[in-house]
Amino acid sequence: MVLILTTLSFKGEIDHAEAFSNQVIQKGATGEDVIELQSRLQYVGYYNGKIDGVFGWGTYWALRNFQYEFGLPIDGLAGQETKDKLVKASKYNKDFVKKQINQGKDFSHYGGTDLSSQSKGGGQGGGGTPAKQGTPPQQAEQPKQPTAVNMPNGFSQNDIQLMANAVYGEARGEPYEGQVAVAAVILNRIDSPSFPNTVSGVIFEPGAFTAVADGQIWLTPNEKAKEAVMDAIQGWDPSENAQYYFNPVTATSKWIWTRPQIKKIGKHIFCN
Repeated sequence: MVLILTTLSFKGEIDHAEAFSNQVIQKGATGEDVIELQSRLQYVGYYNGKIDGVFGWGTYWALRNFQYEFGLPIDGLAGQETKDKLVKASKYNKDFVKKQINQGKDFSHYGGTDLSSQSKGGGQGGGGTPAKQGTPPQQAEQPKQPTAVNMPNGFSQNDIQLMANAVYGEARGEPYEGQVAVAAVILNRIDSPSFPNTVSGVIFEPGAFTAVADGQIWLTPNEKAKEAVMDAIQGWDPSENAQYYFNPVTATSKWIWTRPQIKKIGKHIFCN
């Protein structure tokens, strides 16, 4: 399998050779480096907040999650090692981002999405990275990510795409019912107070999904994975409200075996 983490691109995107300054970027910082940091973190799905050049709690936790998943020191500081890894894993269209900011437009900078669909005009609304257990209340109080027009049940186009990536990365060899069940687990977690309340928050929660840890989240999903996501969003839940699942052949966690099991679909056991 070939990972596509470093090859995702926007239509008409330019990845500038010069990236960041030499400074260590940390919470409380403002300016060009923070804009690039937020843009690159959003490109790979870790940051779904407002790209505004202000290093607040949302940027901090997005950066820590990126560091966790890429085996970097988890300190919430964008030092040289973290910046180098981020540059390799993402792209940054500086001209596009600065133009949207200067024009006060509502925009995003997600990888694999056409630029023309990421600028919506008007004043830029805030997004918000999901609250995790133990995170400061400032993060939890941020507004939710704006949603695209004609998306079902309030889910954005990026939400649906990211869920399809997760389903494909986690369950592409499973029967269709099992793929829908995996998508349903993501939705069940969003609805639970024990988990983050956004799609990206659930999927990128540290240690939550194997596909994120091994990079398979960035494989291109097929139509079946996308259909499975839509069926789950429309209300089909083959998992019967499960919040966890695991493969009994490959599972290494003793804890997961203690969870009340609901049913088995394909190779996955679904549980709570």
